[in-house]
Amino acid sequence: MQATKKTSTAQWIALGAMGLGVFMGLLDVTVVNVALPTMVKAFNTTFTNLQWVLNAYTLVYAVSLLIMSKLGDMFGRKKVFLTSMVIFVMASAVNGLSSSLLMLDISRGVQAIGGSGMMTLSMALVASNFDGRARGTALGILGSIIGLSSASGPLIGGYLVEHFGWESIFYVNVPFGILAVILTVIYVKETPSYGKNQRIDFIGMALSTVSLFAIVYGLIVKEGHPHWDWTDGRVAGWLIGGLVLLIIFIVAESKIKEPMVNLKMFKSAHFVGIVIVAFTLGAGIYSYNTFLTALMQNYIGYSAIQTGVRQLTISVWSLILGPVTGILSARYSKKWMISLSMFLGGIGFLLLANAIGPNVSFVDLWPGMVLMGITNGMVNPLLNTAGLEGIAPQEMGMASGLLNVFRQIGITVGVVGLGLVQDTRYESYLNGHLGSINMPAKTLHALKEALISAGPFSGHGIAFSERLSRALFAQDFQRIVVHAYDNGTSALSLGAAGIAIVGGLAAALLLRNREKSTEISTAEEDK
Repeated sequence: MQATKKTSTAQWIALGAMGLGVFMGLLDVTVVNVALPTMVKAFNTTFTNLQWVLNAYTLVYAVSLLIMSKLGDMFGRKKVFLTSMVIFVMASAVNGLSSSLLMLDISRGVQAIGGSGMMTLSMALVASNFDGRARGTALGILGSIIGLSSASGPLIGGYLVEHFGWESIFYVNVPFGILAVILTVIYVKETPSYGKNQRIDFIGMALSTVSLFAIVYGLIVKEGHPHWDWTDGRVAGWLIGGLVLLIIFIVAESKIKEPMVNLKMFKSAHFVGIVIVAFTLGAGIYSYNTFLTALMQNYIGYSAIQTGVRQLTISVWSLILGPVTGILSARYSKKWMISLSMFLGGIGFLLLANAIGPNVSFVDLWPGMVLMGITNGMVNPLLNTAGLEGIAPQEMGMASGLLNVFRQIGITVGVVGLGLVQDTRYESYLNGHLGSINMPAKTLHALKEALISAGPFSGHGIAFSERLSRALFAQDFQRIVVHAYDNGTSALSLGAAGIAIVGGLAAALLLRNREKSTEISTAEEDK
């Protein structure tokens, strides 16, 4: 009896170690946003030049997920998870020590390799370290950590930057990372090296890396240049090239005896539904946090910490609901829990769209934010559990990797797509209303160009600058800029609602209950 209790305690400590790794890896995707204003002054540069501090991590993180998943499946997930954690901790230290932007960009890319390995292998490691009902609870807790880390970036980043400087957002990973390494070595059980006698699919790894790089980079280019057409070669070239390489990757994988990705997983409607939900969760819930943070800081006027505290309205639900979902999923259908939760998120976005206005405050926003948080807190843990049902043990790492790839690409697509919706409505309103202000035509043209060039995020700073605020037309000008921003933000909120509803429909139509999904997977394996 005592031995059983000891084993159980070791399992939960192992979960804590893996959860800590995941939390650090995902937190560093969002925490840098808060530090950018401070880093602009520290490096004496512009926001545009600093953009690659974000993009380097996003890009390398996305393209590394599948490779790290496959290496974990082949050679042991604990080994690769530990290696990833060491890489992440060492790169974090270099980030804080960086004396130039180039050094910081390169070390951020290296850090992303470690972050992707920790993220993608944690789910499969948890599944192999727990059995039965405890597995569902553990995956639920891991899902809550994923949701919490993504939503708490503004609060943690704001506190660290305000009290300890921008370097602290990287240095804080070092002691916690060392602790996680020690706990992982002692308590996490290794998985078999399923592919130790297999050949590494270098062709598949190269094609997957280059195709994902091209697609994600093309989206990043479009995000940075919203006025470039999709047909512009500088955008379309990357996207079309990435899609062509993705098709070549699929054809090559279907012909290789020991492929990097077992494409038979996509013959299951259940698994296809899971990756669609993962994509819509990223494109809707996670990408919206970017715009919500800008609304609260740039337009309402909250500080980084004030914004982070208020966004606890979203993130706290991951703590509350993560462990609960494991219990609920043992009694109720994951399919309908996921579907209804996504629909709930859609309602939340509709409430947010309706709340946006010139005098909007947190009092108006919190009902929609609560529904966003409940959706995130419910869907993420359930997605982890349902996504691994019916998956062969040797392919759990890759299944986890695919879920994370679709979620990450969803975030990128959401930021770009919803951002374009906001830009379009913002510019349309400016073009239709600025002409009504009594000011010289030359001044009007210059201000309009400045607002459109700056975009919705920075338009408020221009309109309410000290110089413009003294102009005779200041109040009318500022009112139009605020209304333009409100129109764009309401439109993107409606877009996010549509994405969440698509995720809910995909879950309702494609997901299967546990028994059915297992039967389908078994039948496909027999074929």
